[in-house]
Amino acid sequence: MDVAVIGLGLIGGSVLRALASTGHAVLGYDADPATRATARTAAAQAPAAHRWQVARTVRDAVAGAELVVVAVPLPAVAGVLDEIAGSGYTGLVTDVTSVKEPVRRLVERHLVGRHPHGGTDRRAGFVGGHPMAGRETSGFGAADPALFTGCAWVLCLEPGTTSTDDWLTLAAVLTGLGARVVPAVAAEHDRAVAAVSHVPHLLASAVAAVAAADPLAGTLAAGSFRDGTRVAATRPDLVAAMCGGNAAAVGPALDAVLRELDGARAALGAADPIGALRDWLAPGSAARRAWPPRAGGSVELPARPDALLGLGRAGGWVTRVAGDRRTVTAVRPAPPDPA
Repeated sequence: MDVAVIGLGLIGGSVLRALASTGHAVLGYDADPATRATARTAAAQAPAAHRWQVARTVRDAVAGAELVVVAVPLPAVAGVLDEIAGSGYTGLVTDVTSVKEPVRRLVERHLVGRHPHGGTDRRAGFVGGHPMAGRETSGFGAADPALFTGCAWVLCLEPGTTSTDDWLTLAAVLTGLGARVVPAVAAEHDRAVAAVSHVPHLLASAVAAVAAADPLAGTLAAGSFRDGTRVAATRPDLVAAMCGGNAAAVGPALDAVLRELDGARAALGAADPIGALRDWLAPGSAARRAWPPRAGGSVELPARPDALLGLGRAGGWVTRVAGDRRTVTAVRPAPPDPA
């Protein structure tokens, strides 16, 4: 498949490398000339069968593409969509942004339904996406073609809006990279990632900032500090765009965590703080020990939006799209072990 990747940071660069290593013809672009130069040098050093090319402009990148992957931070998405629309591109577009409802609205305004000369006919298909993979490092130099192996990659399937055929096309590409494709609607995705990704970034930053005030604490910090604050090293502008872009969902999720922490604070003031904390800690300990969910057996499901969204809401994922597009191979989580 001919693919253009717009934005060559950690995720975009990893997408480019992963696609190239699995036989796709890939053309990358980044607004930063230094990043483009780095990507060209890396391509020249890659095995001949896994090389990619780097374009000078967005228009050049998308000209011959069947699929365009938008891999820029949320504040830059609208501008990239305008460039894609202005080029007259008529293929499939996806993104890797960590919030989906704001991107869906941007696509409605800047891409789908827009004609480069002012008409209203549909110019491109769109399927929102988000790979649940990342590191605290950034930039093309951190890109890794194996980053998505085994990762959950959300693909949004909006009833009445998303083309099921487009969704299946993209799912087939991503399962070919080793990803577990999770069907979801944008609003449900945003609520889920607020709890498991965005709020943890805020908590990690808060813990790191508090510890930094005490030099002794910095010297004594070990495994629990390292693991609990790893994502605090992420570039602040990326975290701000991620959490601020999903503020409507992050606010309530953060409120829920703060209520839990209020319970911990109350336990510390109890007559028996050890006993009170033991009770407070038990639910979280059980939840973490049960994660990640174990995979159940594979099943064949009809490739219909209702079946796919039901799979995602049950915590399941797609591992393969049948050649005739009528079914998918899917996995649901196994029942939890008895306590």
